[in-house]
Amino acid sequence: MALRNQQQDEPTGFEDAASKIVRHADLLSAQLQTLRARMYPPKAQKGLRHFLTNEVSKLTSIPDSTLKLLSNEGRGPVPSRLENNHRAYTLTQINELRVLMAEQKPAEALRFLPHRRPGEHLQVLAIANFKGGSAKTTTSVHLAQYLALHGFRVLAIDLDPQASLSAMFGAQPEVDVHANETIYAALRYGDDERRPMRDIIRKTYFDGIDLIPGNLEVMEYEHETPRVLAQRAGSSGGIFFERLRLALAEVDSDYDVVILDTPPSLGFLTLGAIYASTGMIITVHPAMLDVASMSQFLLMMGDLMQVLNESGATLHQDFFKYLVTRHNPNDQPQSQVVAMLRHLFGEDVFVPTAIESTAIEAAGLAKRSLYELEMGQIGRDTHRRAREALDSANEAIVDLIKKSWGRT
Repeated sequence: MALRNQQQDEPTGFEDAASKIVRHADLLSAQLQTLRARMYPPKAQKGLRHFLTNEVSKLTSIPDSTLKLLSNEGRGPVPSRLENNHRAYTLTQINELRVLMAEQKPAEALRFLPHRRPGEHLQVLAIANFKGGSAKTTTSVHLAQYLALHGFRVLAIDLDPQASLSAMFGAQPEVDVHANETIYAALRYGDDERRPMRDIIRKTYFDGIDLIPGNLEVMEYEHETPRVLAQRAGSSGGIFFERLRLALAEVDSDYDVVILDTPPSLGFLTLGAIYASTGMIITVHPAMLDVASMSQFLLMMGDLMQVLNESGATLHQDFFKYLVTRHNPNDQPQSQVVAMLRHLFGEDVFVPTAIESTAIEAAGLAKRSLYELEMGQIGRDTHRRAREALDSANEAIVDLIKKSWGRT
C-alpha cells in the first residue's frame, strides 16, 4: 500500500527508470551518429596510411635496396612519392610485392608469403574473458592487423553485441550493420533465413582482413538457443556448440587465421567460440579484482566444458595461453600479480605483455589502432614503446601458430 501511495504521489512529469534509460539511449545514439558523420562523411570510408620503404622492408623481409631496384626497373607496384620524394606503398601494394617475390624466389616463397600450405589447418583464435576492461577488443584488433601486415589472410568475427571490434574496422553497428548481417545470420536455426558465411563477410579498408560485424542482433542467438534446446529435449547438445565450427568450415580455404572477439559472458556464443577455436587467449589485467573475476570465469568455463564433453564435444586446441594486458611494469602491485600468474601457470603465460599506454588510448579515441598511426602523430618514444610491446606479444602468438603448423 505504501508503494502504491508513493507511486500516486509522484510529481507531475516524473520519469521512471525504464523511460529514462530509453531516452538516454536515444540521445546517446543520436550523438554518436552525429560524431560519426563528422569523422566519416556519409560516403567516406576509413582508409589506411601508406608505408615507407624502411617499414615495408621490415614487414616483408625484402631488402630496401631490392625495393629501390624494383621501383627503378618498373617491376612490381609503383609506389607513391611523398613531398620529400620518399617512396611509400599501400598495404595492397605490399601484398603484391610479396606475391612477386614468392614467384621470383620459389625456394623462399614461405618467407615472403606465409599463407597456409596443404595439410596446415585453419587457426581459429578465441580472445576471451568475461571481465570488462581486460582489453579483449584491443587485443583482437591489433592481433588481426599484425597478422595482415605480415601477409596472413585474416577473418575477424565480432561476437560481442557491443560491437567495438566492428566500429574499429569502420562498421558502425547502429548505422552500417543491418538485419541478418551479423554472425547470427549464419548460426540461426531456421534454414529458410540462415545465410551462407560468404554472404555476410565484408571486406575492410585493411587489406588482408575481412570482417563479420556485430551489433545487438547477435544476442538473438543467446535467446533462441535455449528455446530450441527445450523443443528438442533429449537430442544431441551439438545443436548449438557445433554451429560456429560448421559455419567456419564453409570458408576454411579462404583464410589462414580467424580471430573471434567474444562477448564478456559465458553464453552460447562464447561456448561455440571455445569449441570452434584451435587456440584460446585469455586476456587479463594484472589487478587483484580482475584476477579474482578471471578465477570465476575459469571455474565456470571448466564446468561448462565438461558439459560439452559429456554432450559429445571434443576440443581440439593447439594452445591455451594468458596474455597480460594494460600492464604498467612500474606498478609494484601489478608486478606482484604478474609474478603470481607466472608462478601458478608457468609457460602458459606469455612472456611479452601488452603495456598500458596513452598511445593506444589516443589511437582508440580516433577509432584507430596503433598500427594505423603514423610516426609523429603522438610522442615518438611513447609510440615506440607501445609498438614494441604489441609487436612482441603478437609475434609470440604468431610463433605458436607456426608451431602448430609444424613450421620451424
